[in-house]
Amino acid sequence: MIRLKSLRVLSAALFVLFPMAAHSEVSTEIYCFRSQESAKSINFELRTYYDSFSKWSGAAVRYSKSKKAISLVYRNTEQEILAEDRPYQFTTTWVEVSEGALTGEYEMVSQGARVYGMTYTNYKTGKKYSFEHDFSMDFSSETGCQW
Repeated sequence: MIRLKSLRVLSAALFVLFPMAAHSEVSTEIYCFRSQESAKSINFELRTYYDSFSKWSGAAVRYSKSKKAISLVYRNTEQEILAEDRPYQFTTTWVEVSEGALTGEYEMVSQGARVYGMTYTNYKTGKKYSFEHDFSMDFSSETGCQW
């Protein structure tokens, strides 16, 4: 009984001394994109993940006609000053990894909270696709973009 009580006191003391020291929350952002080509409608969602404690980031895309997400690996972010009184413009690139192979590349251009463009380049064919951010699309973390 004394041992259990000592254990509780020790646990409480550690909790007070080190409150949530190891706690880290992964933040998630969801973007919904539509193709800009009128001949064929292609829609996908992009989910980005960031863990501030470990400085880890990741991403995945899921096309509207697919149940399976495709993993993306962060490559780099370039920033550019377009005007002194405006937010920086960022160009972020992710590499697509499908079934163990590098199959394409996604490049997103944003400024502040606004996404100005997204392109996908297929490595096999070299074809490039352009997408626009669909601000009006309903989405949730549980269900994703509601096409």
